[in-house]
Amino acid sequence: MREITLLLNAAAAGKTEAENQLWELVYGELRLMAQRKMALESREITLQATVLVHEAWLRLAGADGAAAAWDCRAHFFSAASEAMRRILVDQSRRRLSLKRGGGGAGPFSEPVQTAADGDVRLLQVHDALDALAERNPQQAQIVKLLYFAELTQKETADLLGVCEKTVQRQWTAAKAWLFQVIKSRGDGFPGPDEKSCPP
Repeated sequence: MREITLLLNAAAAGKTEAENQLWELVYGELRLMAQRKMALESREITLQATVLVHEAWLRLAGADGAAAAWDCRAHFFSAASEAMRRILVDQSRRRLSLKRGGGGAGPFSEPVQTAADGDVRLLQVHDALDALAERNPQQAQIVKLLYFAELTQKETADLLGVCEKTVQRQWTAAKAWLFQVIKSRGDGFPGPDEKSCPP
């Protein structure tokens, strides 16, 4: 969507009106992304999709309130997806900390509930993805773009400046590697070709 790219550039240049227009234009899409992410998470999560979107937007805007420079629509939604993933991971860590007797309220207005198996799974996926990023940054980026940002293989290839065949090959290798790492850290995970597998 060319309009989003133009607004991204204008917002990065410090034009407040462009940032407001961008928010209005992408809000619905971000909310759908948040709802899909939360549908996959633990039923114990108390965070609402609206709160997740707003918190992700604050992270995207940066500490000084200025929008970061994104190359294109795909880059922006990739960053938004990563922000949402990190927020959900932070909340899972807080719940696990409370379960172990730790304290600490989160930045959200809702209470943090007791940890569930979904929290452990989310953190296993997060840790495995971080390990993959150290081992093979391109594969980790492809997983984030395809699975978390829900970009197509073509959008991912364009964003990374590689061909679609490379994306397909790296995606297959990354899924297999992540499955093995997650399986070695805990059981109950399906195979890498099954829909419920994180990568």
